[in-house]
Amino acid sequence: MPKVFDITFPAESKTLPEGFWSAVDVWIKKPHVINKRLCGVKETESRNVDREALGLFANGLSDKALDFVSSGHTDTHENGKEWSYNVRTFIPKVNCYGSKLHKEAILKCKDPPQVTFLPFEEDEDGRVSYKESNIHQFRLTFQDSETWFLEFHGLSTDEWFSDGVAYPKLHWLRSDLLPKLVRWATECTTSEFKSTLSLLPLEKYSVKYQQLKDKYKALVKVWPEVTDPEKFVYEDVAIATYLLVLWSEERREKDLSDPQSFVDLGCGNGLLVHILINEGHPGKGIDVRRRKIWDMYGPQTVLEEKAITPSESFLFPDADWLIGNHSDELTPWIPVIAARSSYCCRFFVLPCCFFDFYGKYQRRQCKKSQYKEYIDFVCEVSQVSGFSTEEDCLRIPSTKRVCLVGKSRNYSEPDAAEAERRRARYIQSRQNAPGVTVHRSDIGSDEHRCHGNTSCGIQGSQWGAGFQPREKVEIVRNCASLPRDLVEGVVLRVAHALLGMTAGDGGGPGGDWNRGGSLSVSEVVSLLKQETLQSLKKECGGLQTLLKNNHQVFRVEGGRVFIRDGRDMKPSRDMKRRPVAPGAVKTRLCWFHTHHPQGCPLKVEQCAFAHGADDLRPSTRPLKKLKDC
Repeated sequence: MPKVFDITFPAESKTLPEGFWSAVDVWIKKPHVINKRLCGVKETESRNVDREALGLFANGLSDKALDFVSSGHTDTHENGKEWSYNVRTFIPKVNCYGSKLHKEAILKCKDPPQVTFLPFEEDEDGRVSYKESNIHQFRLTFQDSETWFLEFHGLSTDEWFSDGVAYPKLHWLRSDLLPKLVRWATECTTSEFKSTLSLLPLEKYSVKYQQLKDKYKALVKVWPEVTDPEKFVYEDVAIATYLLVLWSEERREKDLSDPQSFVDLGCGNGLLVHILINEGHPGKGIDVRRRKIWDMYGPQTVLEEKAITPSESFLFPDADWLIGNHSDELTPWIPVIAARSSYCCRFFVLPCCFFDFYGKYQRRQCKKSQYKEYIDFVCEVSQVSGFSTEEDCLRIPSTKRVCLVGKSRNYSEPDAAEAERRRARYIQSRQNAPGVTVHRSDIGSDEHRCHGNTSCGIQGSQWGAGFQPREKVEIVRNCASLPRDLVEGVVLRVAHALLGMTAGDGGGPGGDWNRGGSLSVSEVVSLLKQETLQSLKKECGGLQTLLKNNHQVFRVEGGRVFIRDGRDMKPSRDMKRRPVAPGAVKTRLCWFHTHHPQGCPLKVEQCAFAHGADDLRPSTRPLKKLKDC
């Protein structure tokens, strides 16, 4: 059959033909990474088949379709088994197919490299009907001994059917999928982590997530916190979905009838606790600081405001699960607390910020990303604490998506005393980690931590001594509280250095107004005094945060610092720059008007900042009245 369209690989692609199969496997196993209407797929095991066996598997295909599958194929297999065959079932995010299943039979042929997709539908009674109009093929070809092509062949594209879910549009395949396959094939990158939702049945997750999303989406409109409501609501809905399906599978496997109880340590806004309790699981959340939204949940959602310090006061022998959702400094302690709470206690932790037991986590390897190294550290803590630890990747709007689950122990209950001694020794060893200061060493065990076994031989109750819980009042560290003269001094020092780089060559690339050069952030650091750097080090983001806060003056991109030219700012929707409205408020002086040798590049009516004291226009709105404490 003639090809419908093709795309050329970059010159000198060294990853082919192996990269072709890596890219195809991503599309087969994880179509949801590009088709956002899919939750995922469920695959059968692959098997090798010959033409006779293929006829049995593909019963109902026309001779024309069978010929299409064999087109371009040469029999080079000694055992006669020419194809690798498996089936994938599509799982849409929103079920638009009712009880009918939409599947694809997938045939891989190594010589020539090609993969054929045979879509079909299966009803409740197991009856199969092929969608022959949508049978298609990806082929890898090598032409003129120098150029690789990815070709798309279709059996009957004139009758192509599309719904955007199981049946993509031809235009989408050409404009979106094929370029992605080429990129995946040439990059050939492998993830450090497992694929998403690897521990759960995907169909159950998809159904439950849609139910919870519809049930709790109204919270987005009434969110009282300053944080992004869509991110936090839908992220917690996804985490709740994961836990509910995980617990449902646990009840099925262990033949349990009662819903699992839980404690969320460092529960933050409490939404995860609220959802889990609403869905029938008894539990509570604890956090050092109360949030506004807590008052919205009602009395059935139990949330406690207290600082959590790893000690005998914070063991939970009646809880089935401990949860650490972005629990920061508590993250490495949660497997320990779960292990010491009871032999039956399990845990779920979603690490975010990098903390050791007694301070910030210090990197020890450069071959891994910092995130992967920290995940491995928490996994090590879990295993030493006595858990058979599983890793998974959540489907949430966050870059920190890897979770660790401790569902079972790697020791028997009579060996609890020895397991506790192993835990204690490990925690003791972490006191000597670089950069960690512990005020006093009192890390041990007693009868509570040995689950009632008094033969542990190690006494003490403050086994978290040296742990520093976060402050009840959140300290703002975004450089906003720095002395004004310090900030202005840094801005002037950096700006003068940038402008000095092009002062003698006509004013930089623009030729008329000196835009200055560019410096890396590390080069900017070398311009500043040590005491200034020490002050910045205490702020979140440090120097980069200060420069970005002064966005009127600087542009920070790709780790480099530039002078910002207001004339280059792109207005939204490609509209021309409009002059500032006559009555617009101007409460700050224009930095360029005051400090740049050539003044501001914008006219006074275009600049949002005041060109001199006479141009200041303070707000006429009455000040807000302060609420009585």
